[in-house]
Amino acid sequence: MQMLDQPEAVRSGEELDAGKIAAYLASVDASLAGVPQIRQFPGGASNLTYLLQYPDRNLVLRRPPFGHKIKSAHDMVREARVMAALKPVYPYVPGVLAICEDPAVLDCDFYVMEQIRGLIPRQELPAGLNLSVGETRQLCLNVVDKMIALHQVPKAALADIGRGDGYTQRQIEGWSGRYLKAKTADAGSFEAVMAWLKDKMPTADVASCVIHNDFRFDNVVLDPDNPQQVIGVLDWEMATVGDPLMDLGNTLAYWVQADDDKTFQMMRRQPTHLPGMLTRDEVVAYYADKTGFQVDNFDFYTIYGLFRLAVIMQQIYQRFSLGHAKNPVFGSFIHMINYLEKRCQTLIERSKL
Repeated sequence: MQMLDQPEAVRSGEELDAGKIAAYLASVDASLAGVPQIRQFPGGASNLTYLLQYPDRNLVLRRPPFGHKIKSAHDMVREARVMAALKPVYPYVPGVLAICEDPAVLDCDFYVMEQIRGLIPRQELPAGLNLSVGETRQLCLNVVDKMIALHQVPKAALADIGRGDGYTQRQIEGWSGRYLKAKTADAGSFEAVMAWLKDKMPTADVASCVIHNDFRFDNVVLDPDNPQQVIGVLDWEMATVGDPLMDLGNTLAYWVQADDDKTFQMMRRQPTHLPGMLTRDEVVAYYADKTGFQVDNFDFYTIYGLFRLAVIMQQIYQRFSLGHAKNPVFGSFIHMINYLEKRCQTLIERSKL
């Protein structure tokens, strides 16, 4: 089907050694004979994702960005083990085939998983997928429902991940420190934003459960035969045990809706602007109704999500400015980072917290 998510040619500077990959995978699974063709999926602002095409089977390989040596920030082994632990209790996780920690193969840790073939809604819905307003709304609800379902998974599923109570405080302190470490001379200070988040931080986590930390439309896979239905959830790099409202705040940082200003519209990377999609306020209300969590102070989580997004972009921009990340799109991130500071400041001024 033409609408299926299609990889592209591998970007310059991000090539893999197909021969080494073939030899390694043959040692893991003898049925994997021959050398796979390798193509690259168009995402990859953080970790890089490749399609390995064998004659009768497709696999997906995930590796950290080139030039990044801080293992904890892009821990492929951790991500794969999280997926393996969640698969029995959250079936939308892809099955993991192999976890490689041998630097002789690719000079980095990586893992290989089964491909979930389907549609991925990126900046726009896949070409040829025409949904009515009602169908779009149902798709939106189904995506949010998968996040809610994840938040119902017992945290014991990730018993070895996460540090328990105090998640919110650790996140505010952690992301503030990361921003200061990654800040470049052309980036805003975010001092007022960090101070506000520290001051308005809830005294306790609303709950402690399994959270994804990057739950977006372009990280879900839709059924090609019934594209309102979610059959897979991808990108488990930052999954942990933590506060579910922090997870929702992260999700809504990417939720650009139809009435947002022009600059925020330029940052849109998922089809949340379409007629039928819930607004951010509607998502919060729907989530609260389904979970029973109190969301009266959601301004905090909204601003936290935007700040965290700015930090992630700043980390990527810093790598690009040092020549460690090759995607030329990253060079424009500085404009969006500085916009996000202003957006946070505007929301702070309007907040009643």
